[in-house]
Amino acid sequence: MFAVKRSLKLNNNEATLMAKHAGWRRLVFNFGLSLRTQMYSEGKLSDSKVIDEVKKVLTNHVKKQPEFAWMNQLSSRVYQNALIDLKDAFSRYRAGKAGHPKFASRRDGQSFRVDSSNGKVLLSAGNTIKIPSLGTFRLHEALECGYVSQTFTISKEGSRWFVSFCVDAERLPVQQPKSSVGIDVGIKSFAMLSNQQVFEAPKPLKQAKTKLATLQSQASRQVKGSNNQRKTYNKIRRLHAQIACIRKDFLHKLTTYLAKTFKLIKIEDLNIKGMMANHKLAGAISDLGFYEFKRQLDYKCLMYGANLVLVDQWFPSSKTCSNCGSKKDMPLGFRTYDCPACGISIDRDWNASVNILNWEPSAGGG
Repeated sequence: MFAVKRSLKLNNNEATLMAKHAGWRRLVFNFGLSLRTQMYSEGKLSDSKVIDEVKKVLTNHVKKQPEFAWMNQLSSRVYQNALIDLKDAFSRYRAGKAGHPKFASRRDGQSFRVDSSNGKVLLSAGNTIKIPSLGTFRLHEALECGYVSQTFTISKEGSRWFVSFCVDAERLPVQQPKSSVGIDVGIKSFAMLSNQQVFEAPKPLKQAKTKLATLQSQASRQVKGSNNQRKTYNKIRRLHAQIACIRKDFLHKLTTYLAKTFKLIKIEDLNIKGMMANHKLAGAISDLGFYEFKRQLDYKCLMYGANLVLVDQWFPSSKTCSNCGSKKDMPLGFRTYDCPACGISIDRDWNASVNILNWEPSAGGG
């Protein structure tokens, strides 16, 4: 299974329609959360039946009120999926996988989900897409082939609307031209390969930091809820979207290249949460997207038939000489590994990537 995402080419009326549905989803979710919390605290119903009761109240009472007549003009699938999202949020909360559900805010982003009540639909190749219960819309980038899917997520990033959907299919494994590689990821260079290839990451957040700080400061001084503040927040959202797109483009291109080039890929199983605790590194780590790199590489290796091996996070790849195996301390400021035992002098990151390539499970930590 893989996801397809395309930018929608909307006119003003279509963009307004999407915004209305995003607001409709947010209203239903928040109304359901409020009603569900009240009903559950009063002990009127068992937890499994609360969402059904919320649906009855919305359908039989709220939607029939004159001031809420506009709800009947929007897709009922948005309303149904908003309550499913609420139910899933409480399931994750009860399972200890997430905190208590919070009320949705427009600042958190605008998105909603629709599906076909009649099962999966066929999407034709071309510059348009027919979204169940919403209509047919133009695309900035054409669908290169036909797809079959049932559920569609529409979201706004910056000033643009996107549609994404999952496809139940597998890509045929490719024949990777090279055998194996070890990869050391870091702050100075995003990725150093054991064959000495270096991939420098774009640093979009760092480059936009000054502009972002200026806009945020400007928004804080403006009248809360005013048109000027709303315009400033739109600029901030567009800047964040641009940053996210640059980072996403880099990671997708790199992980696709690796999965299609090497039969065996070894990377460190980094403790991202622990690294983020270091306030000196947290900003750079967040900007570079180490977790997303690992996530994408994982599913793309499965997609293209490559083998991904996670090296023990406690393996001292930076402290070990890749030539003779001796160890020494290597503070972050040292960029060259000078071995006191064999005399070799080698780039710190290259040395680590070779050690990662040569790592075997029996080597353990240390």
